[in-house]
Amino acid sequence: MATSTWATLNDLGRNFGISSFHCGRALEHQGWRDRHGRPTDAALVAGAVDQRTPHMSGRSVLWNADLCAKLLERQGYRPVSRSQHIGQWTDLLEAMNAGSPSITTTADQMAEELPADLVEDVNRQLSRRGCRYQVCRPLSNRH
Repeated sequence: MATSTWATLNDLGRNFGISSFHCGRALEHQGWRDRHGRPTDAALVAGAVDQRTPHMSGRSVLWNADLCAKLLERQGYRPVSRSQHIGQWTDLLEAMNAGSPSITTTADQMAEELPADLVEDVNRQLSRRGCRYQVCRPLSNRH
């Protein structure tokens, strides 16, 4: 029997360039999550959720990466390449750094969501574009 790869909603969403919130909504639409974000019996039966997860709620839930990727693709989402993901983050942080009176979130706050493995590449792209903003991570967040 093949082993499954298990992932958080953040990891699943990252592969498709969507937030964990949108990823969770897709799972709810499938009937795999309830309105409180907990996996449903249907998710367990489908093998979409790791049954060994202790509390089966919140961020601790692990999802079957292959099954969820197929679900997201059926719902119209497409995986993004690493370079697309870097470009998206670069565009976002550059725009946030420029600022807007209607945006209350700072570039630093948004950068907290940037996956650690993309920080160096995003900073490089920002520099190439002439943007002075650079993502800084506290030592505790570095992997």
